[in-house]
Amino acid sequence: MARLFIFADEAGCFNFSRRPGASKYYIVCTISCRACAALGASLLDLRRQLIWEKAPIGEFFHASEDKQMIRDRVLAALQKHDFSIQATILEKSKAFPRIRPTNHRFYQYGWFYHFKHAAPKIVQGITELHITTASVGTSKGQGRFSEAVNDVVQQVLGGGRTHRTNFCRSIADPCLQAADYCTWAIQKKWETKDIRSYNLIKDRIIHEVDMWAHGKTHHY
Repeated sequence: MARLFIFADEAGCFNFSRRPGASKYYIVCTISCRACAALGASLLDLRRQLIWEKAPIGEFFHASEDKQMIRDRVLAALQKHDFSIQATILEKSKAFPRIRPTNHRFYQYGWFYHFKHAAPKIVQGITELHITTASVGTSKGQGRFSEAVNDVVQQVLGGGRTHRTNFCRSIADPCLQAADYCTWAIQKKWETKDIRSYNLIKDRIIHEVDMWAHGKTHHY
């Protein structure tokens, strides 16, 4: 039995416009590893140490809200562990309106192409997948996003492997916080060309694909 743990997060918004505050990209990102206990434990230990140091730390690590001094410590901790990163980047203005009639439909589309192309790079020799995905939106709407992920996993994996999926807030699992940090670092590179944090994790990235790199048409 070979089990792979996958932790997923996303960056960007579902605002398909060029208004201030709307992201240019929507990014689906996963980190994967066969042993996740040490990674999670190290982040919990780091948080306790930061509390001891009276550092400005919240209830859990969240890259977009943490101070830079906290980010530096988290990224340093991540570098000590063995995991790989996969990311699919979607430039939202290139998305045909028919694939974004609803937020959860666009989310499913992004997840499908992410998993379709990233999975072959990480599931060789794997018989079981344990997939934990950060919650999206409100609890009322989460069911639609959860269904989207489950549908995608079943379509892509086919038979021969078993899987379990779980959807929760990042506060519930420190490995989701690690995925959040990796997603944020990749987003900073694509949205603002800030590669400081990206450079600290780039050696773990085995899949980073701009889905519509060759597209020329923008729909807004």
